[in-house]
Amino acid sequence: MKKLLGTIALAVIAATGPAAAQDYPDQAVTLVVPYGPGGASDLAGRALAETAQPYLGQPVTVMNKPGAGGMNGARSVSEADADGYTLLLARVGMALSPAVTPGNAVPWDAYTFLGALEATPMILAVRADAPYDSVEDLVTAIEDSNGGMTYAASGATAIDGFTTQALLADNDLDPLTAATLVPYKGGGALATALLGGHVDFVAMAAGSLMPHIESGDLKALMVFAPKRMDTLPDVATAAELGYEKAGQIAGWSALYGPKDLPEEVTAKWQDVLAEVATDEKWLDLAARRGSISTIGDVDMSDYAQSQYELFHGLAQDFGYLSN
Repeated sequence: MKKLLGTIALAVIAATGPAAAQDYPDQAVTLVVPYGPGGASDLAGRALAETAQPYLGQPVTVMNKPGAGGMNGARSVSEADADGYTLLLARVGMALSPAVTPGNAVPWDAYTFLGALEATPMILAVRADAPYDSVEDLVTAIEDSNGGMTYAASGATAIDGFTTQALLADNDLDPLTAATLVPYKGGGALATALLGGHVDFVAMAAGSLMPHIESGDLKALMVFAPKRMDTLPDVATAAELGYEKAGQIAGWSALYGPKDLPEEVTAKWQDVLAEVATDEKWLDLAARRGSISTIGDVDMSDYAQSQYELFHGLAQDFGYLSN
């Protein structure tokens, strides 16, 4: 009798275990956006949620969990159950923060990497009436100013600080003293500072600059992105112009989950993302945000590691971390 009950129990497990996994998802999936509503990461998260739902077969609910430079939301996902029902709209900060503040940030590899989503270009821009028509013009002016030229950024070790510092380093200028950083909070404030003449240039997220570039109030000198923007086809990328460090910097979004997600979950999302990659709604929403869809273009685990190593190396080179 015991043998019979054991056989029945094994049969039940065999029938329900894999079947349950194969039924993923059987409820809504929560997508944590680790920044506040209305920003680039929030827009990307909501675009993914809207586009993925038909292919996933369940709703994708966006939950904003801002704070600590994105680490509050990132940590909540890294510590969530590895069942595929809590995922993260990851941003470049998930690689940058642990590279620069390793004691306070979630490690870059504390996740299952489900796939890249988009590149979010950064733009080097000046006012339309500025006497600089190329990156070379601007760099020459910076060099001649002996630290007198100013730029706006969220912080020295924020992505929009590293853009300028990498460009300075690529031109054999001191990344910390050749130009003076003036801190502002948020993309809108950075753009306003440039428009108002409070700083000489910025190198920051395209989304906050494009309306002013399109209106003719600002001009773009260079793009930090893996390829040129469709909306600025005549503006070269940093890599095209031969800048080694600056050429590796770009904003990005990706889809992460807690570490050790089941194979059935990762396979399902690979299928979903393959559908999203060619979905007209996804591509249209990306274009509206000034983003470049990168689904399927890179191995996200390798790319995340390379981004961590890039920013960790820059932090050491620029003196933010000891070697």
